[in-house]
Amino acid sequence: MSDDLLDEEKFVVPDGYQLMQWSRGFGRTIGPFYEKTEKDGGFKRAFLVEEHHTNGARNCHGGMLMAFADTVWGHSISSRRTHWWVTVRMLTDFISAAHLGDWVEGTSELVSTEGDLYTVKGHIWTGDRTIMTGTGIFKSIGPRAQPKAR
Repeated sequence: MSDDLLDEEKFVVPDGYQLMQWSRGFGRTIGPFYEKTEKDGGFKRAFLVEEHHTNGARNCHGGMLMAFADTVWGHSISSRRTHWWVTVRMLTDFISAAHLGDWVEGTSELVSTEGDLYTVKGHIWTGDRTIMTGTGIFKSIGPRAQPKAR
């Protein structure tokens, strides 16, 4: 955000959300994203629809929503932090538009595991309006390097 905005124009991140610290790669390009861990172990990710996320109609671009969904839905399997994973398939239904200035949230849950494939269902919304729903299939592709002991 620009530092030349009036205080009443500055966005206030909702309670419980923390800025995700993506310092490289695609996530840094399309962000910023925020994350909130729930008391029951669940999670939410979110972003504010800014001008760089929009299409010509000033709605959030569908490609942006797909990229966000990929990060949200993939997070359900990220508890296997010892392994890298890739997206195999995403099936989505666009239900409504997200508009410039909307706070968009998403969550997902792992619904099945078969070998090295994980099936996830997800939900993206703003306020009480569903933006998109769908499923994703993700594949484990191998172990991550373990951090070296100091």
